[in-house]
Order: sequence, then C-alpha cells, then structure tokens
Amino acid sequence: MHIWIVPCFLILLMQAGFALFETGLGRAKNAAHTMSMTLLAYALGVTAFWACGYALMCGGAGSRHHAVGSWGPFSDMPLLSTLFGARVGGHWWGLAGAKGFFLTGGIPGTADHDMLITGFLFMMLYMSVAATIPTGTMVERWRFKSFCIFTLLVGAVIFPLYGCWMWGGGWLAAMGKNAGIGHGALDYAGSSVVHLLGGTLALAGVLQLGPRVGKYDEDGNPRPIFGHNVPMVLLGTLLLAFAWFGFNTSHSFAAADGRAGVVAVNTALASVAGALAAALFMGMIYGKPDPSVMCNGMLAGLVASCAACAYVEPWAAFLIGAIAGILAAFCVLFLERRGIDDPVGAISVHGIGGLWGMIALGLFANGTFGHGTHAVDGPVRGLFYGDARQLLAQIIAAAVCIAWAFGAGSLVFLLIGVWLGSNRVPIEVEIAGLDIPEMGAPGYPEFTTPLAPEQVPLSQTMTPRRR
Repeated sequence: MHIWIVPCFLILLMQAGFALFETGLGRAKNAAHTMSMTLLAYALGVTAFWACGYALMCGGAGSRHHAVGSWGPFSDMPLLSTLFGARVGGHWWGLAGAKGFFLTGGIPGTADHDMLITGFLFMMLYMSVAATIPTGTMVERWRFKSFCIFTLLVGAVIFPLYGCWMWGGGWLAAMGKNAGIGHGALDYAGSSVVHLLGGTLALAGVLQLGPRVGKYDEDGNPRPIFGHNVPMVLLGTLLLAFAWFGFNTSHSFAAADGRAGVVAVNTALASVAGALAAALFMGMIYGKPDPSVMCNGMLAGLVASCAACAYVEPWAAFLIGAIAGILAAFCVLFLERRGIDDPVGAISVHGIGGLWGMIALGLFANGTFGHGTHAVDGPVRGLFYGDARQLLAQIIAAAVCIAWAFGAGSLVFLLIGVWLGSNRVPIEVEIAGLDIPEMGAPGYPEFTTPLAPEQVPLSQTMTPRRR
C-alpha cells in the first residue's frame, strides 16, 4: 500500500463537513434535500470521473508529450500514455488525456495497473469537493433532477479538462517551459482546480436560478433568511478544517517532497487568520461577529492556502488567510446586495478565496521550494521575491479557470433547464419545503409544512398491501 493514500482518506470527511455546513445554513424544511445533494454529489461525481473524467484529466500523465514532468502518483504512468493537444511554435500544448476510461488498461495485479487505480483515488476526492461546492449556493430551490445531471457533467468533463491543463501536463502548466512564463501555472492543492472552478460554477448556476422566494422585498433590498442550526454550521466548519490537513498535505506525501510539515502549519495559520479577520471585520461594521461569516472566514483562509501552502513562509500564510477572511466577509455582503442569493457564501469563500490564493502564490512564493517544477530550472519565486512572470502565470490560469467554468457551467445549466423545463422547483414546493416533494421524506417531520394532495409523492399515499 502506498503510504500517501492515508491522508487522502481525510478528504472524504469534507463531504460530511459540507453537508453539516450547508444544511445548517438552510431551513429545516429543506434539510433532507440539502444533505442528499451533498451525498450524491460524491456518488454521481465519482461515477462520472471513473467513466471518463479521470481519462480526460490524467490520461496523458505518462505520455511523451507530457513535457512538464510528473510527480507523486503520476511519476511513472506508462498506461496513461495519450495526451491530445496541438504543436504550436515548436512546442506541445496539451488539452486532454485519452487513456484510462473506466480504469481499463494493463494487466490487473501488476504495478502499472495498481498505479493507474491509486492515481484515480487521489484525483477523484478533489473532484468530489469541486462538484459539491455549487450545491450550497443553490440550496432550497434547485430541482433534484437538474442537480444530478449537472453534477455528472462536472465530474465527466468540466472539472477534468481544467484539471488536465493544470495537473495533467496540459498547456497552463507548460507555459513556463514553452513560453518562459515563470514555472507555468502552479496550484499545489487546488485553489483554482477545485475551489475557483467550483465557486464559478456556483455563480453561473445561481445567476440563472435566481434568489429564493422572499429573499428580497419589493424594492430589491435583501431580507435575512436565517439558517436553522448554527451549531451544525460550526461543527461542519471544524470538520472541514480538520479534513483540510489531508486535502493539502496529501500532495506532499504523494510527491515525497518533504514539505508536509510546512504545508500543515501554513494550512492551520491561514485558517485561524481567516476566522479572526472575518470576525474583526464584522465587529467593526456591525459591532458583533456573525457566526456564519466567522466560519466562512476560516474556510476562505483554507481555500486561499491551497495554492501557495508549500511555497510560502508561515507569516505569509497567516497574511494570506487574513486577507481571504476579509474578502469573503465583504463579498458575502456585496453579492447579497447585488441580488445574488448565496445562502452559504460559497461564491465568496471558494470563488474569491480561490482567486486570491492563486494570486498570493504569485506574490509570496519565496524561492525555497519548487526547483525544477514543470521542467523549469530554479526555484519558484513570486513578485515580492523577484519574479513577476510567476504572478503573470497565476493570473492567466485564474482567468482561464473563470472563463471555462462560467462559460461551460452556464451552457450546461441552460441546456438542462431547456430539457427539463426548469432547473428550479415550482414556487409552491419551494414555499412548503423540498424534502417531501423532491426526496420523499422529511429531514425533520415536526417542521414539515403540509402539502396539497397533488404534491405528495405516490409512495406517501399508497396503502401497504395486507399479507
């Protein structure tokens, strides 16, 4: 067994953390629906990633065109040997892999086949987090069928293609070797690959879905809709913070780069700085720290830490987390006042936090780590340490991520809505609660609003046959 698999297991706890966090910030009448989306985001996303997403993302990890070099579980992948792309200016620019569909290839039981499978485990857990992020933004009105189709496509195509460009030997990673732009785009643990992509998908979806019924008054001013269980939100946040140690350090264990301790410390410092900064920000504006915003500040610090956690000093990690916490708190308020109803703040936490994390690497990378990354000589340095080109590479990658996720997400969401008739539940279902109409069971029976007979699922009205 590869020892680096062990920290990967922690990542699955993030699904539990998301489930508690998102459900607690929603209302009791939608608890079963919200929890179920988090559960099936994992199940649907992994299924799609197994079928084709892994091949598209990592199918060229062992290709001769993988010019930027591989690391960790992908350092020796002869079975993943096809990277589609184009030769421009005498250099190969990878676009998508094409080996490993359904984890087929090689002889079962051989070392090559085992590496194919363990590489899938490594990447599928990151994909599941990205697929879960949009569920929080669109809770309490997202039609369950629409969610299922959307999540399948995220796991099959949307996440894998950008993932290939960054982590699978694709063109963004190759910008350093092919065009002299720093070391190419870098993202140690997923500020863009997971979080910026997921947050942008959430924005694309909610712009089409619209705000919840009753969120805005006749003049367009936002009304507060309080979550039903703040302790659940706090517990979910702490569970996410714990699981994040696996999320960030698993890359170090897989690559055997000796940075696991630094990564863990930087992750912790960024998280606490984010929580403190968000609490102080809310205290300065409203006189009291808001528990949910404080939690979002901690998560934003964690998100921002992902890209740069191996490249920066502890003081920089603390500063990165603090700035992320303030940005998240500000953006939650800003977006709400602009008509974007994001009940859990996922766009601010993952989208803005992920964007800042990518930029922060280009600013604070101190040159003590990353020598030879992406086949470029020398260590990784940011703007403040003498290399403005790395910042440029980070900005390009972030812009591509936003454009890809927003464009692909908007198109997919639009097509699903046309196919199903609507991505949103009927207004009477939204008012009553989605649990029984969409899921067939309430999360809390004592808080369930009675529905009209035509809204009750058939399974709730049938009388069991006598034996």
